[in-house]
Amino acid sequence: MAEVTKTGNGEGATSPAGDAKQAQVRVIAQYIKDLSFENPNVRKLLENPGEAPNLRVEVNVNASKLTANTYESAIHLKAEATNKLGVIYDMELAYAGMFQIENIPEPSLEPFLLINCPSLLFPFARRLVADLTREGGFPPLLLDPIDFAALFVRRQQEKSGQGQSPSVN
Repeated sequence: MAEVTKTGNGEGATSPAGDAKQAQVRVIAQYIKDLSFENPNVRKLLENPGEAPNLRVEVNVNASKLTANTYESAIHLKAEATNKLGVIYDMELAYAGMFQIENIPEPSLEPFLLINCPSLLFPFARRLVADLTREGGFPPLLLDPIDFAALFVRRQQEKSGQGQSPSVN
């Protein structure tokens, strides 16, 4: 809350109430934490490309505390393309960032680490996925933007649902 004080000329000036400090976030590093790309059926595909692939993409986000004010936020992406010949490619990527975070209230920290930090990292992870699939000999996989806020809400709902016993009808 802000306090309004009157100045000598009758105008109101706004100053922060108490000793509220501004939140500070610094990206210390971003990096590939884990990477795997498998192309197990390349011979079959070269001989007979077959039908269009079925693509399955999974996204998960995790965060952990490293030191007193340093945290790691990571996006885990898994993409698997298959057709009747089997697995076309299987790609797994864990792309992470290390963040120094100060003056964020404890209730806001988890949402920040699981929504805001992945949003900063996603464009870089998206580019890596496109490059990996292209270098693997396939059209680049261009991931659609991800709503990390919706993922966070779903995760919170699953957590609260686990604590409840199933209802009997």
